[in-house]
Amino acid sequence: MSRHALAVGLALAVCLSHPAPTRASGMTETALVERVVESSGGPARAALEAAMQAYQRAEQAGLIANPGLLTLIDYTRPSLDRRLWVIDLRSGDVLFNELVAHGRGSGDNLATAFSNDDDSHMSSVGLFVTRDVYVGHNGYSLRLDGLDSGVNDHALARAIVIHGASYVSEVFGKQIGRLGRSWGCPAVRPEIARTLIDTIKGGTAVFAYGHGA
Repeated sequence: MSRHALAVGLALAVCLSHPAPTRASGMTETALVERVVESSGGPARAALEAAMQAYQRAEQAGLIANPGLLTLIDYTRPSLDRRLWVIDLRSGDVLFNELVAHGRGSGDNLATAFSNDDDSHMSSVGLFVTRDVYVGHNGYSLRLDGLDSGVNDHALARAIVIHGASYVSEVFGKQIGRLGRSWGCPAVRPEIARTLIDTIKGGTAVFAYGHGA
């Protein structure tokens, strides 16, 4: 078992035996979920609640170096939907609601399969933390470190990163009936990639939600 999985497991009992802490703004977790879900274009309750539970466990285990932001990707929605949200957990504000691509091995317009394996070209689900940025083949990119053993903990080795891609656009999607697909990375529109990456880099939480995950 990895150190990440062990720490999260140890924190689970603590998390379940104590009520969710109040946000810095005085907003409870329940109120925050309600506000985000009810916002225009907000995520499904099940996806956000799963993300919040994973976030709380990891935060209490000390695995989130830069708390207060949560990026949620809901792979149960088709790629043409704006299915990525960056949420300020202190205020309940949605900072970004964006298109995001999935891996070509995961499906066409809808992601139905996920993997932790190299060369699968599939997306991974579960909780990640953001690491450093770099400029590579796909331009300005943000490394993701998976915290769930056996589910996404090969993300760094697989070079699963957030980056911009020209195939992530509403125009492209209308032309072929879906977004283009990555090799497993959650790719976003190039116009917002740098701003989004700079907002969430350096130890914030990212949670990818999917059916059967």
